[in-house]
Amino acid sequence: MAKLYFYYSSMNAGKSTALLQSSYNYKERGMDTLVFAPAIDSRAGAGKVKSRIGLESPAVNFSHSDNLFDIAEQKLKRQPVHCVMVDEAQFLTREQVFQLGEVTDRLEIPVLAFGIRTDFQGEPFEGSKYLLAWADNLKELKAICHCGKKATMVIRMDSDGNTVTEGAQVEIGGNDRYISMCRRHFKESFHNKP
Repeated sequence: MAKLYFYYSSMNAGKSTALLQSSYNYKERGMDTLVFAPAIDSRAGAGKVKSRIGLESPAVNFSHSDNLFDIAEQKLKRQPVHCVMVDEAQFLTREQVFQLGEVTDRLEIPVLAFGIRTDFQGEPFEGSKYLLAWADNLKELKAICHCGKKATMVIRMDSDGNTVTEGAQVEIGGNDRYISMCRRHFKESFHNKP
């Protein structure tokens, strides 16, 4: 029976690396995967998932208006799809999370979604919120805070290295803009900003 999995963490826990390794494992056994990446995050280039350690794979870009069930079903009509994988799943809409559930329930294809649980203000992303609610299996991937504890939160920094506490929920960036921290250091940084 196919299931919907949500692999979540803060930044720098290896989510994209785990996705790429899973896709490679399927392909090594002669199976095909369908990899989705959000069009909004073009840091690796359009139509690509790339990890910080240099692994990469082609991907189908999606935007909020795309129906992921329809895309998976159309690909399935042309060739077998053994697993659907989603990078940066926090950028999914509620409806797209529902569509991924339909991929598992109606097409009987497992779905592995990888994403960040909360934003720089400690608020859940829409995609993550519904994946946490509707996924069959939840798996936490661990990142480490500078103190050595498990990092569960993310702070956003401005160009001077100061903590940002206001602004749009989505602002694409990497290690130059975001730092993973434990809850204690997140609270200290967020509430004691200069």
